[in-house]
Amino acid sequence: MKALSKNSRFLIVYDGLYAITPVLLAAILGNYATLPNLTHWYALLIPPPFTPPNWLFGPVWTLLYILMALSFFRIIRLDRKTPLRRRAISIFLSQILLNASWSFAFFSAHSPFAGLLIILPLETLILSSIFIFNKLDPIAARCLWPYAAWVAYASYLNLGFWLLNRS
Repeated sequence: MKALSKNSRFLIVYDGLYAITPVLLAAILGNYATLPNLTHWYALLIPPPFTPPNWLFGPVWTLLYILMALSFFRIIRLDRKTPLRRRAISIFLSQILLNASWSFAFFSAHSPFAGLLIILPLETLILSSIFIFNKLDPIAARCLWPYAAWVAYASYLNLGFWLLNRS
């Protein structure tokens, strides 16, 4: 049986699906938890200063998810024997799990405090991904900088929502 080359069309598509699937699942689950709670709960909260309009979140997250999938794809495409590759994949998948969990904590549970407990480790894992990705593929690391910046901003918003809406 002939081994597939790393550049075979099949492996490129397979790796692409492997990169897109967790990111797409996080996006779908995040929307599932967020959308039903926008008008009945979130709209009633006192927003912190510099809260963007709701319409901005969709385009921003779409761009961030595309960059995340591209970044992850570049890491997945590295040779399996590349030192730190496995660790980089584990850290990335861990932050994706926290990313999806945040929407459930903040929106579904109606708890900015629970969201805060998730978003702070999420930011740490994103920065860890950037650090380790930079050792493997600097372009993959740079693709995550906008995500890290947005989640830092979201952390500020999350803290503000918690402080302004404690009962």
